[in-house]
Amino acid sequence: MIKKAMILAAGFGKRIHPLTLKHPKPLLQIGSETLLSNTLKFLELSEIKDVVINVHYLGEQIFSYIKNNKFNLNINIVKEKDKILDTGGGVLNAINYFLNEPFLIINPDTVWNSYYLKELKLMEKTLFENKKKKCSLLVVNKEKSFDQSFKGDFNLKNNLINREDGDNLNYIYTGLQIIKPEAFNGFSEEVFSINRIWDKLIQKNELYGVKSNISFLHVSTLDIYKRLLEKYFKH
Repeated sequence: MIKKAMILAAGFGKRIHPLTLKHPKPLLQIGSETLLSNTLKFLELSEIKDVVINVHYLGEQIFSYIKNNKFNLNINIVKEKDKILDTGGGVLNAINYFLNEPFLIINPDTVWNSYYLKELKLMEKTLFENKKKKCSLLVVNKEKSFDQSFKGDFNLKNNLINREDGDNLNYIYTGLQIIKPEAFNGFSEEVFSINRIWDKLIQKNELYGVKSNISFLHVSTLDIYKRLLEKYFKH
């Protein structure tokens, strides 16, 4: 059972301007919640106990938000002070919090809900079937994405993720993965994308995928955010 998670919350949210000029993207409202609170409540439902949140852009607002709202989680915030470390560098910067235990990495700009709990359990089962497996991603066919502009990140065959047909990638990364800290062995750069980790695992047939059957709602651009609010969260 996974007990630890990391929320990636350091980004600039440039594609949501002007809404993110004064507030970080994770604090955008989505219905009665913020993207961040929605993610934290999903983690509570998942029986996660310890959460790390990395922050950079307008990070003090996230500090204040966590301080002023109650969640049934032990939350640590890691500030990337001088520069943003990208997704891989951000996780590596906080890796000591996970004490060599597998942990969840989650993006708050996906609209998580309780239907994902069953898929998370399947991800755990997939990852722990044997010791060779280092990472399990939750992916979804791009046809199920609310934002139809996504070109796709991967293909999926026999539960293994690949990028062999780069012109015809059918699956999108949902923003949810379980990873073992040893997947970061050999990486010492301060700033790098987690795609570097994934590409290394793909070469070794160690990157596994679980197919999601849930409609993928993701706050990608200002237009998509407005359309999501109009369709799903209109008061």
